[in-house]
Amino acid sequence: MDLFEAIKTRRSIRAFTREEISDREIEKILDAARWAPSAGNIQPWIFVVVKDPGTKRRLSEAALSQFFIEEAPVVIVVCADQERSRRGYGSRGADLYCIQDTAAATQNILLAAHALGLGACWVGAFNEEEVRLILKIPRGIRPVAIVPIGHPAEKPRTIFKRPLSEVIRRKTF
Repeated sequence: MDLFEAIKTRRSIRAFTREEISDREIEKILDAARWAPSAGNIQPWIFVVVKDPGTKRRLSEAALSQFFIEEAPVVIVVCADQERSRRGYGSRGADLYCIQDTAAATQNILLAAHALGLGACWVGAFNEEEVRLILKIPRGIRPVAIVPIGHPAEKPRTIFKRPLSEVIRRKTF
């Protein structure tokens, strides 16, 4: 799949079939994630792969009752190692760069899943402390995205995007 086609055709998928995802596919997706750019090449990401139905249910509840999360065969929780980034860049690394870095990794997850014919959704609305407790995430590591992945059971419509003329500024704002 051409990169520009992948970017333009990827959609958030919130309905999945029961078909499993192979470990090889999960590994390909996570390999794409780790190739994301990061500040100073610090690579502050940690990916928690969840397949257990009970854990997925608890994550769904922690994500403000977004129960489509538990329907996905696999859920990847993208975490930012704030301390790793802090060592390289101080508070700006811990508060900003590691979030930007894991956002880039999350986008790679979405595009890789799409390239494999899978569906995924970037979920950012969740109770961080609950997710931390469910997955036993230590302090200094911050969960920043929940990404359910599976074979799509829906075909979302094409979405509106603002025209370039509305989002580009030349020389100054």
